[in-house]
Amino acid sequence: MRVTSTVQINTARINQISRAIATSLEQTAEVLHTEVVQAQVVPRKDGHLQGEKFYVDTSKAHLGIVRLVFEGPYARRLYYHPEYNFSHTENPNAKGKWLEDWLSGGIHQDFVPNTLAQIVRRNGGL
Repeated sequence: MRVTSTVQINTARINQISRAIATSLEQTAEVLHTEVVQAQVVPRKDGHLQGEKFYVDTSKAHLGIVRLVFEGPYARRLYYHPEYNFSHTENPNAKGKWLEDWLSGGIHQDFVPNTLAQIVRRNGGL
């Protein structure tokens, strides 16, 4: 018995899916950014940490990397010190380690994977 097979690689479709995944990753990060702001968990005094100092870096999306960035010398200090007495005037849920709810083990741990899967299906035509 002799068996032969031919494999045809659809590079155009692979490239289309790769672009859709990078775009979907960027869009998922933007949705997460909005979700964090709406959850009102970021400490807020003058609005900078939640405003222009909080953004999505998509410069490496083509490599599968996007980052939520909290810029400023005080961002790290506030994030890693949940014992601070955060004002709840502007953001009633303000706390240290404000992204932990969306990380593994957090109450919203499925948000990013589910959102990404939904956006990939839409963008990739799947």
